[in-house]
Amino acid sequence: MRSRRTTALRKELTRLRLDALLITSNRNIRYLTGFTGSNALCVLTNNGQYFVTDSRYTIQSRAEVRGWKRFIAADSLAGEVVRRKLLVDSRRLGFESSHLDFARYRAYRREFKKQSLVATDGIIEELGIAKSATELARIKRAAAITDRVFKEILREIRPGVSELDISAEISYRQRRHGADKDAFDPIVASGKRSALPHARASKKKFKAGEGIVLDFGCTVEGYHSDLTRTVFIGSVSRKMREIYTLVRAAQTNAIQATRSDLEARALDAVARKTISDGGWGRYFVHSLGHGLGLDVHEAPRISSLSRDTLVPGCVITIEPGVYIPNLGGVRIEDDVVVTKRGCDLLTRSSKELIIL
Repeated sequence: MRSRRTTALRKELTRLRLDALLITSNRNIRYLTGFTGSNALCVLTNNGQYFVTDSRYTIQSRAEVRGWKRFIAADSLAGEVVRRKLLVDSRRLGFESSHLDFARYRAYRREFKKQSLVATDGIIEELGIAKSATELARIKRAAAITDRVFKEILREIRPGVSELDISAEISYRQRRHGADKDAFDPIVASGKRSALPHARASKKKFKAGEGIVLDFGCTVEGYHSDLTRTVFIGSVSRKMREIYTLVRAAQTNAIQATRSDLEARALDAVARKTISDGGWGRYFVHSLGHGLGLDVHEAPRISSLSRDTLVPGCVITIEPGVYIPNLGGVRIEDDVVVTKRGCDLLTRSSKELIIL
């Protein structure tokens, strides 16, 4: 699997007229080598592929890294590349511009005096849009854990319990059921706070008659899940019921429209039209979704501004929402894998209107 990835990456280097690529993103290093540590860099040339880390990761890198020649740096990682003469035949050296701050760029300019540094953007991420069978299996396991926790967490929601209480329960239960960690800090937002799309869980306690937006996910071997459901305590107002029904219809329409070769902005338009036709279009304030994999937000971007196109094997979220200031919000989100003729749901939690 990794040899296919590096073969495809070398073709990109040829297309960009690069002699070598310096890989510094931990995410991309993991994708190419399997290394899960926090300090490494990789050098890919036409003739070799080299992995460099520090002495803290000697044992770990020996166990995780396959197919790359490993070096343990005595000093700086870049200095080890120079000392080992890994770039002796390279003149045009690509670097990951989206993952390199200016201070590090200046340091590399000093280290790699014989190379011209050439900015690249997203070439490894593009290669990873379509997921392998192994990657899909990990995302499915993460999704199954998140579905299980959602079902369990409903039993803990009642008046007097705080948003932070439920957030902590989500984190604990996901780990208990086999997750490596949370995909992100769980969003638990109740009452008027549910109108904040990315509200942080607070000390606020639930009250009867309120809606609660629950948005959370986990990682399994680095791969993410991402689920949102909106539930209500005791009762639901007619307006919020109407909004819930509309958001669910928008999501259903978008899921049914999903297929490979569809422009991402066209998919966003399907859900946006449903909500606009229902009279709440100006309250749908974010994009429809995003890619999901080693990052919780990655390509393709599912928005009205996106120029991405869906491909078989890519995993995306579909998450329309309506947010009314001083009233509340509703969001429903699922993870799907795109197929040639449609998509398959990975998250399977109920989307019936839930009143606890």
